[in-house]
Amino acid sequence: MTVSPHPTLQDKLPPRLSRLEDLAYNFWWSWHRSARDLFKTVNRTLWTTTRHNPVRILREIPPEQLEELAKDPAFLRQYGAVLLEMEHDLRNGHLWYPQVYPELCEACSIAYFSAEFGVHTSLPIYSGGLGILSGDHNKEASDLGLPFVGVGFLYEQGYFRQRLDHNGWQESIYPLLNPNEVALRPARREDGDPVEITMNVGERQIQLQVWEVLVGRVHLYLMDANVEGNAPWDRELTARLYGGDREMRLQQEILLGIGGVQILRSLGIKPCVWHINEGHSAFMLLERLREYVEQGLSFDEAVKHVRAGTVFTTHTPVPAGHDTFSFNRMEKYFHNYCPRLGISRDKFMELGSYDNGYGVAFNMTALALRLSGHSNGVSRLHGEISRRMWQSLWPHKKETESPIGHVTNGVHLPSWTGEAMHRIYRHYISPDWVERQDNPLLWERIDEVPDKLLWEAHTHLKRKMFATVRERARQCRITQEALPDKLLASGIFLDPDALVIGFARRFATYKRAALLFRDIERLKRLVHHRYRPIQVLFAGKAHPADDPGKRLMQEIYNWARSPEMGGRVAFVEDYDMHVARYLVQGVDVWLNTPRKPLEASGTSGIKAAFNGILNLSILDGWWAEAYNGRNGWAIQAEQKESANEWEQDEADAVALYRLLEDEVVPLYYQRDRDGVPRGWVRMMKESIRTVGPMFSTRRMVKEYTENYYVPAMREILELEGKK
Repeated sequence: MTVSPHPTLQDKLPPRLSRLEDLAYNFWWSWHRSARDLFKTVNRTLWTTTRHNPVRILREIPPEQLEELAKDPAFLRQYGAVLLEMEHDLRNGHLWYPQVYPELCEACSIAYFSAEFGVHTSLPIYSGGLGILSGDHNKEASDLGLPFVGVGFLYEQGYFRQRLDHNGWQESIYPLLNPNEVALRPARREDGDPVEITMNVGERQIQLQVWEVLVGRVHLYLMDANVEGNAPWDRELTARLYGGDREMRLQQEILLGIGGVQILRSLGIKPCVWHINEGHSAFMLLERLREYVEQGLSFDEAVKHVRAGTVFTTHTPVPAGHDTFSFNRMEKYFHNYCPRLGISRDKFMELGSYDNGYGVAFNMTALALRLSGHSNGVSRLHGEISRRMWQSLWPHKKETESPIGHVTNGVHLPSWTGEAMHRIYRHYISPDWVERQDNPLLWERIDEVPDKLLWEAHTHLKRKMFATVRERARQCRITQEALPDKLLASGIFLDPDALVIGFARRFATYKRAALLFRDIERLKRLVHHRYRPIQVLFAGKAHPADDPGKRLMQEIYNWARSPEMGGRVAFVEDYDMHVARYLVQGVDVWLNTPRKPLEASGTSGIKAAFNGILNLSILDGWWAEAYNGRNGWAIQAEQKESANEWEQDEADAVALYRLLEDEVVPLYYQRDRDGVPRGWVRMMKESIRTVGPMFSTRRMVKEYTENYYVPAMREILELEGKK
């Protein structure tokens, strides 16, 4: 993927519009509506066909259209206003952090390591919830003024694009990323030279080039091994997200953790707080230990320093879901590392040694927990489960004393709020609701919104979603010569006026996407009711190696194309951030049916709730904290310790059908003379009021800052004698 020099747009842009490049190359535009509107004005057709990618718009637009815009007074006023807004926001903005912690602004920065980042659909280096959370975390860090940098990979082939064959079997397509069409540039040092490093992976030397992505104030640095000096097989190391075998996974995690530290050093960045987002980057701890030891500290002193400055977030409540590597494989890649740490091979292996029920191996989460001074799960329930799971790491402590806290996940509200809802919030809640979004008192004003106006905003977003679904079906018909039954499954026959239930997420078996199909006759009565039908819209991907997940998806797809469902069940292919935005803004009910307690947190339901969509969910993850009996529905079947999975699934399905038949469907179709379902709207308002301020990234990042980042900063500064 080596591109040098990186082409600029300056030769194409008229002088009066030269700063359009600055706007396009900072993802700040993606969560500021004035900037989005500006690029729509540049060329609305390209805005749609590029899937909202300003870099491609500016590269593909005819030069004569740019010349016309440069002479248009109305456009120039709009352009100037957006530039002023961006400059003000990036220089001053909300700046909560500098106001509250001015003494730490210059002294400390935070490095955030993650295997995936979901910043925007045009940069496909994410697979699902973990990546979307990482992207939202970086956006909020920018909004709050945190001294923050991100570290990850630039995957040349991304995760994958999804296509279902005529039998509903998932096919994985890996299109190559063209860096000239994305808002990224080669990272450069202060002297202007591009950042490149060479590092050891076992006995091999790997060269890495580094790309820089601007996310508001935050700089995100992405490693890329696809350079000419590497062997062909080494150039594949950063090609795909979660691709390859265990050997490749280990090599990738060495690059991410150890290479990530070396890249920051090459850039002259010296964080004092290091945030590990899931265990993929935990080898970063070993590299920092090596640095301290080679500076003259003993191994035990180095451990003390590393622990003081490390925050670790675990996301997985299932032991088998944590990365592990055999000791033989670790020996192959780290046998030269032990002497540099000043410890024996056995002591090195003990850092990650753990038995997760499948035998003792080197466990990345165990490594992170042992060497992190600050650790957390991603919801209250997940914190409890994590303390129970990992209690054996602290055998002399009680389970409740295990040093794992929790910070419940949130979502970046400006990124996920539909324009119609944003207008309502701006008018009735506050013109500056984005800046004050985490103030619960502010959202008491939601009751002042006229019911009819809120319902009209929801139906507007619902119709936008249907337009998107139908356009994707049209494109599928053109490009894939879709058969009639595939068109039936695509959603073109869904009724915008009927109740729509959305289920969109990763197709893992524990998420139980097929729970609604457990009693087909009962479901058919619901979907074919003459006056009160329900419709179900599915979307999501299964991991390429997850055949059980693929079979589950195939089952759903085959029901969607079955005449028995009559077009009232649909599956939207190739789920990504672009599709997700329409779904979380446009369906009526958000369905979530994980097998409790396997949903660590979940965030899609939060996005939906803030857009006025009601959650119908198992009391797991974030919903166990948010549900109050008035803001949605909880699927609550009796939990019996002796029940097996089949029996629990059966009980949960019965509870789900009962809720749909007795509560959800009647409430949706109970309308006043003006067509507004007053009871439904009342529940929408309660959902917005309770979810918005408490489950935003504004609250989440402030909580990380106050409970983890700042204590870690003060501890490491005191330890290193800088305070």
